[in-house]
Amino acid sequence: MPRLVIVSNRVPIPGDRNPAAGGLAVGLADALTEGSLWFGWSGRRASTTSEHPAIVSAHGVTYATIDIAEIDYRHYYTGFANGALYPLLLYRLGLMSFRQEDYAGYRTVNRAFATVLAPLLRPDDMIWVHDYQLFAVGHELRACGVEQRIGFFLHTPFVPPPLFCALPRAVELLEALCACDVIGFHTHDYREAFLQCVRVLLNIEADSEATFTYRGRVIQAIVAPIGIDVAAFTAMATRNATSVAANSLMQSLGGRPLGISVDRLDYAKGLPNRIQAVDRLLAQYPEHRKRVTFLQIAAPSREELADYRGLRRELDRTVGEVNGRYSEADWTPIRHITRAIRRSSLAGFYRLARLGIVTPLRDGMNLVAKEFIAAQNPADPGVLILSRFAGAAEELTDALIVNPFDADEVANAMHLGINMPLDERQSRHKALLASIRGSSARRFCQHFLEVLSPQPVHSAEPTDV
Repeated sequence: MPRLVIVSNRVPIPGDRNPAAGGLAVGLADALTEGSLWFGWSGRRASTTSEHPAIVSAHGVTYATIDIAEIDYRHYYTGFANGALYPLLLYRLGLMSFRQEDYAGYRTVNRAFATVLAPLLRPDDMIWVHDYQLFAVGHELRACGVEQRIGFFLHTPFVPPPLFCALPRAVELLEALCACDVIGFHTHDYREAFLQCVRVLLNIEADSEATFTYRGRVIQAIVAPIGIDVAAFTAMATRNATSVAANSLMQSLGGRPLGISVDRLDYAKGLPNRIQAVDRLLAQYPEHRKRVTFLQIAAPSREELADYRGLRRELDRTVGEVNGRYSEADWTPIRHITRAIRRSSLAGFYRLARLGIVTPLRDGMNLVAKEFIAAQNPADPGVLILSRFAGAAEELTDALIVNPFDADEVANAMHLGINMPLDERQSRHKALLASIRGSSARRFCQHFLEVLSPQPVHSAEPTDV
């Protein structure tokens, strides 16, 4: 049985007071069997980048991490990964900032990952690399002589050639990615954009199975939407709907319906646009004033980046303006929290909500949408409002699908959701629940590893209910 080796920017070491790779850890939990290895950055910055890993074992899994030099971190993470690649992949060319020294630092850290990881590998390992920070790790592992099967999964969108070509070194980065044997995406649109780039930039045409050959390597591009453990999250939401935190929230609402949004503080999430939609709702449908409350939770993210600090200021200002316009002595329309809330508490909050408002301007998948669905009481479910530009929209077609750039359209969806009859809410929720059960975390892992495995993987998968 091949050993699974996961490689990601951050490593979720059990017991860490500052847990990392949150959504990724949830999605990969079913892949981590006893004996697996998870490799990546420790989260610590040092005077030099580590040449040897720190190793911790827990629950049969080995976690190996390296520290990154401060200068390397600034170029790799702040500079290229989040200053150039991330805005590009989120269709935000106006925010993309490319500097040659940042790209060189990005390649240096990808090379350091490969150099430290290679001696830890066994001949029958399967290596699964994750996300845009590590586009070149597969290439660097090959340069170290690694011949094992390497898979790569991108958790953001991929962009078509006219956008990807705006990135200096685009061809070089695409060639590095093609050192992997399997390359996975959340949606068919993302995969098609990648294959178009392969066609235009590398002059290679994929076959009908999305397979192509590059420099003698057969590469398969697959669609594997990430999911959640539906049954476990439903149970968590049911338990926590009566927790102290949930009871306190429910009592404070005074019987008003709740609209909830949970995001990282990130310009891709469309936070100011969403607040503008609440403004439009209260302006166009004054009957909702004093009768509905919105809770926006936006956990801090990448606070060292100026764009993110500016976003927080903009969000604070926008929320303040809307609350100033409509608040009464006994009611404030928007409650705004800018700190992380425990997942168990969020599960209980979701179950209480009439609206789940998930309206990113662009998003790879967005598991909050799936968690909201799993948390609902089937007898009296809430309504999911979902951006058409979230990867989840390809699956969750029974949500109220909206254009997040259109505040009036989102406001209208909020109005419909608040007033939606019970039978329609139940019908939509039933279909959405069936959809997320069909693309669970377990199925995500199983599908990718079946394609990556050098031999067929046979497993009896229990039904996710």
